Amino acid sequence: MVRDGVWRTSTRSGSEGDCVEVAGFAETVGVRDSKDRQGPALTFTESAWSDFVVATRARQFTTRR
Repeated sequence: MVRDGVWRTSTRSGSEGDCVEVAGFAETVGVRDSKDRQGPALTFTESAWSDFVVATRARQFTTRR
């Protein structure tokens, strides 16, 4: 994770603008809705974010529709 505070859009974003943005800061990772850039952002420790990414890649979460 680059820790420059620059928000980056997910490479898996849809064409309808339904995406998230991620930014690395000094000691946290921020996640926000790209449609509401002035709205709230979630923050995670680097360790918690890494665990989340690993679990997501391993498909450890279920999707409800």
